[in-house]
Amino acid sequence: MTSIKNTGLPWEIGLREAHDTLVRAGLRSRLSLRVDGGLKFARDIVLAAILGANEFGFGTASLLAIGCVMARQCHLNTCPVGIATQDEKLRARFEGKPEMVIAYFRSLAEEVRNRLAQLGVRSLSELTGWYDRLSARSGMDPLLIVPISSSNRVAPQQERGLHVAALEDSVHFNASLTLQNESQPIQNSDRSVGTGLSGELMRRRKNGHRVDGEISQEFHGAAGQSFGAFLAEGVTLKLHGEANDYVGKGLSGGTIAIAAGLAASRRGDVLAGNTVLYGATSGQLFVAGRGGERFAVRNSGALAVVEGVGQHGCEYMTGGVAIILGPLGLNFGSGMTGGLAYVLRAEAEDVLHRDFVTLADLDADEENWLRRTLEEHVHFTASPRAARLLSRRGALPLMRVQPVHFQGTVEGTWRAILAQFKRRRTILPVPAIAPISQTALHA
Repeated sequence: MTSIKNTGLPWEIGLREAHDTLVRAGLRSRLSLRVDGGLKFARDIVLAAILGANEFGFGTASLLAIGCVMARQCHLNTCPVGIATQDEKLRARFEGKPEMVIAYFRSLAEEVRNRLAQLGVRSLSELTGWYDRLSARSGMDPLLIVPISSSNRVAPQQERGLHVAALEDSVHFNASLTLQNESQPIQNSDRSVGTGLSGELMRRRKNGHRVDGEISQEFHGAAGQSFGAFLAEGVTLKLHGEANDYVGKGLSGGTIAIAAGLAASRRGDVLAGNTVLYGATSGQLFVAGRGGERFAVRNSGALAVVEGVGQHGCEYMTGGVAIILGPLGLNFGSGMTGGLAYVLRAEAEDVLHRDFVTLADLDADEENWLRRTLEEHVHFTASPRAARLLSRRGALPLMRVQPVHFQGTVEGTWRAILAQFKRRRTILPVPAIAPISQTALHA
């Protein structure tokens, strides 16, 4: 609760630094900067435009226009004016109308026009980078005031397409096709690896250009943030090493495999950071090691196999399947409303958020589907943990975790997952590896 009022720095500081950094790097004309955070008046918009903003976000002010009284009870279901509540009695109090928001923004726009006229400009874009239009109030630290320099300006007549990345992406795309059989080094400053490749692939498909076969790239080292973010169908990324936060963010059909050798899997090394598969819609992720906190948060359709997770696993998950072959952190399944998770029977006690999820035994079909998935995991990562589970003669030591109010069906959830698997003529053999003790499996 205290973080609402006391966390963070003023948006003016972050906006100015972002604008200046992009100008110095020669990238400013390739994107739009959006700012929000308490914007209410025309003065806020003009000030933000001078500091480099192209777009402006309004949240609180819009709510106030339709009657919000800032009671700060949104999370308690007791909103006194009936906005943030499901209580029918409280919702009956809501008197807001769309015309109220329309009137607010029309008034705001008119005030902005008047301010622009006073400054002698025709549009907000003409103000971008004009720091000499600002001055410090008496007695205040002029932290935001930067001496005017032509290097800080983005001229209104500058073409946005001056540094269009399509050609660069195309060259990168063609180079990637030629390097499919070579493992490339990667380091933590390499962020969003695979995203540009996916974008170019989708552009080619949209324009009717045929791309033969699938694209597969291998890396070794420590990947930076957002490894495989928004990865498209038909792209596979294999990493021998570890990755930072946001692996597979927005995954959209691609496949990601992360491994660091048999010993790393046995030890339970952490190979993926926090917030993995945030908002993923489809695709597959195989990690022969552990993941960090908030694993598969807001996952809505992807398959994930991992060998341990931190706290808040599968938080707010709405679809897809997550299989955890190792320890679980506290608060597992909090806010989970869809999808399925499978956890080791011995790890499921005292860590599930029972208000949202419940445990259930597997049926015969699930046993087969899980074994098929573990075969895929072994295929991509050579995981000894998955191989040991496949070598069991009895039932798998897994249990299903599903939402308390599960709206879908087990079969329907698995149908979309199984459709992503490639058909193989033979069952994948279990690698010849040293056995893992029961203690190590659950460590």
